[in-house]
Amino acid sequence: MPDAIPPVVPAGRMRALPHPEFALPGPLRLRPWQPSDTPALVAAYEDPDIRHWNRPGHRTLAEAEERITRWRDLWEAEEAAVWALAPAGGGPAVGLIGLADLDLAGGTGEFLYWLLPAGRGSGAMLAATTRVTRWAFEDLGLHRLRITHSVHNPASCAIATKAGFPLEGTMRGALLHADGWHDEHLHARLRTDPPA
Repeated sequence: MPDAIPPVVPAGRMRALPHPEFALPGPLRLRPWQPSDTPALVAAYEDPDIRHWNRPGHRTLAEAEERITRWRDLWEAEEAAVWALAPAGGGPAVGLIGLADLDLAGGTGEFLYWLLPAGRGSGAMLAATTRVTRWAFEDLGLHRLRITHSVHNPASCAIATKAGFPLEGTMRGALLHADGWHDEHLHARLRTDPPA
Protein backbone atom coordinates (compact mmCIF):
# COMPACT_ATOMS: atom_id res chain seq x y z
CA MET A 1 0.00 0.00 0.00
CA PRO A 2 1.49 3.39 -0.97
CA ASP A 3 2.36 5.92 1.70
CA ALA A 4 -0.25 8.57 2.45
CA ILE A 5 0.27 11.93 0.78
CA PRO A 6 1.95 14.19 3.32
CA PRO A 7 0.12 17.38 4.31
CA VAL A 8 1.04 20.50 2.40
CA VAL A 9 1.16 22.41 5.69
CA PRO A 10 1.77 20.25 8.77
CA ALA A 11 -0.78 20.46 11.57
CA GLY A 12 0.36 22.90 14.24
CA ARG A 13 2.38 25.13 11.89
CA MET A 14 -0.16 27.98 11.81
CA ARG A 15 -0.85 27.76 15.53
CA ALA A 16 2.89 28.10 16.17
CA LEU A 17 3.07 31.35 14.18
CA PRO A 18 2.18 34.66 15.81
CA HIS A 19 -0.88 36.35 14.33
CA PRO A 20 1.12 38.96 12.40
CA GLU A 21 0.50 42.63 11.87
CA PHE A 22 1.37 44.19 8.51
CA ALA A 23 2.01 47.75 7.40
CA LEU A 24 0.27 48.69 4.16
CA PRO A 25 0.97 51.56 1.78
CA GLY A 26 -1.25 54.45 2.79
CA PRO A 27 -3.19 55.12 5.97
CA LEU A 28 -4.20 51.58 6.97
CA ARG A 29 -2.52 48.50 8.43
CA LEU A 30 -3.51 44.90 9.13
CA ARG A 31 -3.79 43.67 12.71
CA PRO A 32 -5.82 41.12 14.66
CA TRP A 33 -9.33 42.14 15.67
CA GLN A 34 -9.67 43.57 19.18
CA PRO A 35 -12.65 43.92 21.54
CA SER A 36 -12.51 47.69 20.94
CA ASP A 37 -13.46 46.98 17.28
CA THR A 38 -16.87 45.66 18.33
CA PRO A 39 -18.82 48.82 17.30
CA ALA A 40 -17.11 48.77 13.88
CA LEU A 41 -18.17 45.17 13.38
CA VAL A 42 -21.77 46.02 14.28
CA ALA A 43 -21.62 48.93 11.80
CA ALA A 44 -20.37 46.55 9.10
CA TYR A 45 -23.32 44.23 9.65
CA GLU A 46 -25.62 47.22 9.10
CA ASP A 47 -23.85 48.62 6.01
CA PRO A 48 -26.05 48.04 2.92
CA ASP A 49 -23.16 47.16 0.58
CA ILE A 50 -21.52 44.78 3.02
CA ARG A 51 -24.88 43.18 3.77
CA HIS A 52 -25.61 42.75 0.07
CA TRP A 53 -22.35 41.12 -0.98
CA ASN A 54 -21.42 39.26 2.22
CA ARG A 55 -24.81 38.33 3.70
CA PRO A 56 -23.96 38.90 7.38
CA GLY A 57 -26.77 38.68 9.88
CA HIS A 58 -27.56 41.49 12.30
CA ARG A 59 -25.31 41.43 15.36
CA THR A 60 -25.61 43.05 18.75
CA LEU A 61 -22.51 44.40 20.49
CA ALA A 62 -22.32 41.22 22.56
CA GLU A 63 -22.64 39.01 19.47
CA ALA A 64 -19.98 41.02 17.64
CA GLU A 65 -17.61 40.63 20.58
CA GLU A 66 -18.24 36.88 20.53
CA ARG A 67 -17.43 36.85 16.81
CA ILE A 68 -14.09 38.57 17.45
CA THR A 69 -13.30 36.00 20.13
CA ARG A 70 -14.29 33.26 17.68
CA TRP A 71 -11.80 34.57 15.12
CA ARG A 72 -9.00 34.21 17.68
CA ASP A 73 -10.21 30.66 18.39
CA LEU A 74 -10.26 29.84 14.66
CA TRP A 75 -6.60 30.89 14.39
CA GLU A 76 -5.71 28.51 17.22
CA ALA A 77 -7.78 25.77 15.56
CA GLU A 78 -6.01 26.51 12.24
CA GLU A 79 -9.33 27.01 10.47
CA ALA A 80 -9.19 30.73 9.59
CA ALA A 81 -6.92 33.77 9.70
CA VAL A 82 -8.78 37.09 10.01
CA TRP A 83 -7.36 40.61 10.17
CA ALA A 84 -8.80 44.06 10.76
CA LEU A 85 -7.88 46.86 8.39
CA ALA A 86 -7.38 49.76 10.79
CA PRO A 87 -5.77 53.21 10.79
CA ALA A 88 -2.00 52.93 11.01
CA GLY A 89 -1.94 55.45 13.85
CA GLY A 90 -4.53 53.57 15.89
CA GLY A 91 -8.30 53.47 15.96
CA PRO A 92 -11.13 51.08 15.22
CA ALA A 93 -11.30 48.76 12.23
CA VAL A 94 -12.64 50.01 8.92
CA GLY A 95 -12.46 46.67 7.13
CA LEU A 96 -11.85 42.96 7.30
CA ILE A 97 -9.71 40.55 5.31
CA GLY A 98 -9.09 36.93 6.01
CA LEU A 99 -8.60 33.41 4.81
CA ALA A 100 -11.41 31.03 5.66
CA ASP A 101 -12.20 27.45 4.73
CA LEU A 102 -8.54 26.68 5.42
CA ASP A 103 -7.42 23.19 4.50
CA LEU A 104 -3.82 23.05 5.65
CA ALA A 105 -3.36 19.42 4.67
CA GLY A 106 -4.64 20.21 1.17
CA GLY A 107 -2.84 23.56 1.06
CA THR A 108 -5.84 25.77 0.25
CA GLY A 109 -7.88 28.67 1.57
CA GLU A 110 -10.47 31.22 0.43
CA PHE A 111 -10.38 34.98 0.86
CA LEU A 112 -13.11 36.99 2.50
CA TYR A 113 -13.04 40.78 2.68
CA TRP A 114 -15.09 43.94 3.07
CA LEU A 115 -14.59 47.63 3.76
CA LEU A 116 -16.72 50.18 5.57
CA PRO A 117 -17.20 53.49 3.70
CA ALA A 118 -14.31 55.07 5.68
CA GLY A 119 -11.88 52.57 4.13
CA ARG A 120 -13.14 52.56 0.55
CA GLY A 121 -11.39 54.15 -2.39
CA SER A 122 -7.90 54.09 -0.90
CA GLY A 123 -6.59 50.96 -2.63
CA ALA A 124 -6.19 49.37 0.79
CA MET A 125 -8.03 46.15 -0.06
CA LEU A 126 -5.79 45.44 -3.03
CA ALA A 127 -2.72 46.04 -0.86
CA ALA A 128 -4.18 43.87 1.91
CA THR A 129 -5.01 41.04 -0.49
CA THR A 130 -1.48 41.13 -1.91
CA ARG A 131 0.08 41.14 1.57
CA VAL A 132 -2.06 38.31 2.96
CA THR A 133 -1.37 36.29 -0.19
CA ARG A 134 2.37 36.66 0.35
CA TRP A 135 2.04 35.61 3.99
CA ALA A 136 -0.12 32.59 3.09
CA PHE A 137 2.34 31.32 0.49
CA GLU A 138 5.71 32.27 2.00
CA ASP A 139 5.14 32.01 5.74
CA LEU A 140 2.29 29.54 6.11
CA GLY A 141 3.11 27.44 3.03
CA LEU A 142 -0.26 27.13 1.29
CA HIS A 143 -0.36 26.06 -2.36
CA ARG A 144 -3.61 27.60 -3.71
CA LEU A 145 -5.80 30.54 -2.71
CA ARG A 146 -9.17 31.44 -4.18
CA ILE A 147 -11.50 34.42 -4.31
CA THR A 148 -15.17 34.02 -5.16
CA HIS A 149 -17.65 36.84 -5.65
CA SER A 150 -20.97 37.59 -7.29
CA VAL A 151 -20.66 38.32 -11.00
CA HIS A 152 -22.53 41.56 -10.20
CA ASN A 153 -19.73 42.79 -7.89
CA PRO A 154 -17.17 44.46 -10.21
CA ALA A 155 -15.16 45.90 -7.29
CA SER A 156 -14.30 42.42 -5.99
CA CYS A 157 -13.53 41.26 -9.50
CA ALA A 158 -11.08 44.15 -9.96
CA ILE A 159 -9.32 43.40 -6.67
CA ALA A 160 -8.95 39.72 -7.55
CA THR A 161 -7.62 40.43 -11.03
CA LYS A 162 -5.20 43.17 -9.94
CA ALA A 163 -3.91 40.97 -7.09
CA GLY A 164 -2.94 38.29 -9.62
CA PHE A 165 -5.89 35.93 -9.21
CA PRO A 166 -6.94 35.00 -12.76
CA LEU A 167 -10.56 34.20 -13.47
CA GLU A 168 -10.98 30.43 -13.70
CA GLY A 169 -14.69 30.29 -14.41
CA THR A 170 -18.24 31.04 -13.35
CA MET A 171 -20.10 28.96 -10.79
CA ARG A 172 -23.78 29.04 -11.73
CA GLY A 173 -26.36 29.81 -9.03
CA ALA A 174 -23.67 29.45 -6.38
CA LEU A 175 -24.80 31.84 -3.65
CA LEU A 176 -28.20 32.98 -2.44
CA HIS A 177 -28.47 36.72 -1.82
CA ALA A 178 -31.49 38.75 -0.70
CA ASP A 179 -32.32 39.40 -4.37
CA GLY A 180 -31.99 35.76 -5.45
CA TRP A 181 -29.34 33.31 -6.59
CA HIS A 182 -26.14 34.82 -7.95
CA ASP A 183 -23.64 33.27 -10.29
CA GLU A 184 -20.15 33.64 -8.85
CA HIS A 185 -16.77 34.16 -10.41
CA LEU A 186 -13.97 31.89 -9.22
CA HIS A 187 -10.48 33.39 -9.19
CA ALA A 188 -7.43 31.50 -7.92
CA ARG A 189 -3.72 31.92 -7.49
CA LEU A 190 -1.04 29.27 -6.99
CA ARG A 191 2.14 29.70 -4.99
CA THR A 192 4.03 28.89 -8.21
CA ASP A 193 2.35 31.66 -10.25
CA PRO A 194 4.56 34.57 -11.31
CA PRO A 195 4.28 37.73 -9.18
CA ALA A 196 1.21 39.85 -9.80
